[in-house]
Amino acid sequence: MKYTRSGGASAVGPESCFTGAVLIDGVRGPDGQSAVGCAHVRFAPGARTAWHHHPKGQTLYVTDGIGLVATRAGGVQEIRPGDVVHIEPGEEHWHGATADRFMAHVAMQEADDNGEAVTWLNHVSDSEYEAAQGARS
Repeated sequence: MKYTRSGGASAVGPESCFTGAVLIDGVRGPDGQSAVGCAHVRFAPGARTAWHHHPKGQTLYVTDGIGLVATRAGGVQEIRPGDVVHIEPGEEHWHGATADRFMAHVAMQEADDNGEAVTWLNHVSDSEYEAAQGARS
């Protein structure tokens, strides 16, 4: 068994990967025993990830608030506490809070054989974000 005491500071989501205020609490990173990485991520209203994809997919477990997850193919889904979203390997997507509510989720993904768990792409534009607000189901 390995025990890690809580108490580390939350990390601010880097501007290169996020729009708006985002705080990240790491749960675990890939290591010699497991390729799984996991973090609890909190988004202020309007905050979101940039477009990105994962070589082995990603699972999101929503813990608080109301958010959105969208794919490059045009699908937009509103997400709420208790929802689980699985994003397929290589599927370009973004996720974040709605414009008027915060959202938090646990993000789980597996690194590939090269140790890569995510490829970051361009930022979600304001017009893309606004369109997703209107298209959510």
